[in-house]
Amino acid sequence: MASIPLFVNGKPARAARRLAWPAALAAALAGCSSVGPDFAPAPVAAPATWSEHHGGAAELAAPVAAASALPADRWGVFGEPELLRLQALAVGSSPDLKLAALHLAQARAAEATVSAQRGVRVAANAAAMRQRQSEYGASARLVGALGGPNQQHLLQELSAPYSQYDAGFDASWEPDFWGRIQRSEEAAAAASAQGAAALRSARLSVAAEVARSWFALRSAQDQIALTQRELGAAEQARALLQARFEQGLSDASALIDQRAKIAALQSTAPALQVQEALALNQLTLLCGLDPGALNRELAAAPAEGRPTLPDLRLGLPAELARRRPDIAAAEARLHEATAEIGVAVADLYPRITLGANFGLESIGSGRFGEWGSRQWSVGPSLSIPVWDQGRRRTTIQLRRLQQQEAAVAFQQTVLKAWHEVDDSISAYVAEGRRETRLAARLAEAGQQAALARARYAQGLASYLPVLATETTQIEARRDLDLSQTRRRTALVALYKALGDDGSDAALAAR
Repeated sequence: MASIPLFVNGKPARAARRLAWPAALAAALAGCSSVGPDFAPAPVAAPATWSEHHGGAAELAAPVAAASALPADRWGVFGEPELLRLQALAVGSSPDLKLAALHLAQARAAEATVSAQRGVRVAANAAAMRQRQSEYGASARLVGALGGPNQQHLLQELSAPYSQYDAGFDASWEPDFWGRIQRSEEAAAAASAQGAAALRSARLSVAAEVARSWFALRSAQDQIALTQRELGAAEQARALLQARFEQGLSDASALIDQRAKIAALQSTAPALQVQEALALNQLTLLCGLDPGALNRELAAAPAEGRPTLPDLRLGLPAELARRRPDIAAAEARLHEATAEIGVAVADLYPRITLGANFGLESIGSGRFGEWGSRQWSVGPSLSIPVWDQGRRRTTIQLRRLQQQEAAVAFQQTVLKAWHEVDDSISAYVAEGRRETRLAARLAEAGQQAALARARYAQGLASYLPVLATETTQIEARRDLDLSQTRRRTALVALYKALGDDGSDAALAAR
């Protein structure tokens, strides 16, 4: 790129007079719009209802609702105060969140750096030098050309050491004729939007992972407690069968079967303990703590009545694009790629810089501050791209391809979002239906157990039927607890798929 000063020491340069017309043309185009394509938000084709984008059985689709009925405090619906405390601890100490916050801060600092290009740049300079010129350098050639009898004396004088003092300032400003700075600002703002969306996504992911690990922990602990209860009932039944066998009232087959059941139950204990340990370690990792730091706090607690989870009234599908942080980030990437095309196109056009400098220069300090030591220059300089082996045009092509890639990635993100929401809805609705049936089964098992105890109390049956119905009741409770855990995990996945767990509204309310 050729750079040509248009004024020197306040007077038009000869090259400037020849190239006055490009400067005039650039000034006339100062009001032109920015080059490159303008960004338009990518359209998201949304169905009228969630059931229109649903795969599988129709009864597993979300019900139609005009407005969202999800509670503002999403995580409060589980009735787990300890879960809320762990989520707050994890959000405050998560390395992923800290990295996302740092990336956002870097993007905003870069945005401020780009915006600073619009202003006038001023630099001050000063120098004090002690120097000496060679007697045999360029000055010797000049003195020889001048001739005269005092050449040697003149060379000695010219090569004598001297002090030189300089001080001054430079100022420059580049008008944004072609919108290069404006497009750069657009790209930087889009990068900041990506950082903000990534921070939202990281916060949602941390809260969701804590919830998943919490439910896995409580499920493992509940299963351990139920297994111990079942083992107790099985041991009682084994003792009764052992007595019947020793008294000759039955053969050994029933006793052998009971011992096999006890061995099978005992074999499940280590696997459940591993599940508990893994969930505990995952929680401590998410909270930034050492393994075992939460063992005492999160020791097994008796299972209490769990609140009823909400029905799925999710509002309009069109709200998905507004809520999902990954969709917002993909759109911001598309905006950034579009703006980068304008930056690349602007590099094809001339650039004019308005500059000025003023300073003082003096040999020796005695007259350094006098008005006669001043020197200055003012005027525009024109930089014209002439030949670069096609680099700039290839860059434009590259930026257009990157924009197309960002557009495809945006559509892929939206499609993935629809599938994730539909999968979560199907899992939540299906597990809710299964939970209802398992609750009915548990109620029936309870009635059978009560009837068996009544018959035993009246002397109409032995204690073995009581133990058998208690075992059936425990198994029904185990299946119901597992179903409730799966349903809660499905609701966590749905919160994440919707891109909204209520935390943004909570933060805004504060």
